[in-house]
Amino acid sequence: MTPSNAKIPVTIVTGFLGSGKTTLLRHILGNAEGRRIAVIVNEFGELGIDGEILRGCGIGCDEEGNEREGALYELANGCVCCTVQEEFLPVMLQLAERRGDIDAVIIETSGLALPKPLVQAFQWPDIANIFTVDSVVTVVDGPAADAGQFAENPAAVDEARRADPNLDHESPLHELFEDQLSAADLVVLNKTDLMDDAARIRVEALVREELPPEVKIVAATEGKLPLALLLGQGRAAEATIHLRESHHDHEEDHDHDEFDSLVIELPAVDRDSLLAVLGKLVEQHTIYRVKGFVAIPGKPMRLLVQGVGRRFDHHFDRRWRDDEAQRTRLVFIGEDLDEGALRKALESVAAVPA
Repeated sequence: MTPSNAKIPVTIVTGFLGSGKTTLLRHILGNAEGRRIAVIVNEFGELGIDGEILRGCGIGCDEEGNEREGALYELANGCVCCTVQEEFLPVMLQLAERRGDIDAVIIETSGLALPKPLVQAFQWPDIANIFTVDSVVTVVDGPAADAGQFAENPAAVDEARRADPNLDHESPLHELFEDQLSAADLVVLNKTDLMDDAARIRVEALVREELPPEVKIVAATEGKLPLALLLGQGRAAEATIHLRESHHDHEEDHDHDEFDSLVIELPAVDRDSLLAVLGKLVEQHTIYRVKGFVAIPGKPMRLLVQGVGRRFDHHFDRRWRDDEAQRTRLVFIGEDLDEGALRKALESVAAVPA
């Protein structure tokens, strides 16, 4: 338990789209061992997928599965690094009023968020004496990083990226990746089960270039790490964040105008046909992330689909509730997304008889 006069530790979990932040958070919450943890989820786009996933492991719900106020907060109207005053501060003030009921706070940023402005916000007088940033945990998608999608060096990786029409050729994504590393107190190299030893060594070397020597890199599969490693680091990162240089230090504002986010709803669909169409859409459009819930004809369970690049994962996460419509809802995050073309392609798998 946190002493009444001690600051509440806040762990900020950052990382690029699809790196496994929500999976890591589910692992923490599933092994909390009595810790009273409040969770703030910041999503880029309209669909609260991550909040729904976390409710599936009990956060924000009572023993009977009903939503419990005050455990899960969703900031879904903008990137938290851009809306700290409008959205983030009111939530922190709510948590401050409940400080006797909270042992820790975890903030999962959107995959497009800059962590530095968020850490700096903990210096604000309204919350500086109540909260401290225990650590910034940056999650890295090992296979994606090895594919060269978020690295400007070495030259061979850059050349391979430019030769692939489906990968980003501009700098913002790479700068964002580096800024998320520059703020880290701990780096989780995730999805190592999908990498061989050579790939893991390459990615560790790539990441190490962006880190000071004292920041550790730990390997993980599905974010499964001891909580003693993830929580209770006591870094007080807000006190030293000004020493960590980033690409956006001298910008007056930071926006994500180059990124699009849209939601497409469909009726029940055929699973295999949907995955095949999604695979083609990723090849034809600049799509960085796909995630959502899918209704399958005749199945009482909801299918969770998550895609990063050309890799898609899916599993049934829970039964449909009696009070919710069994419909398919997918969010796409990318650049210059053609909603009409995406919707037309997806509707070809929607006309499946239940």
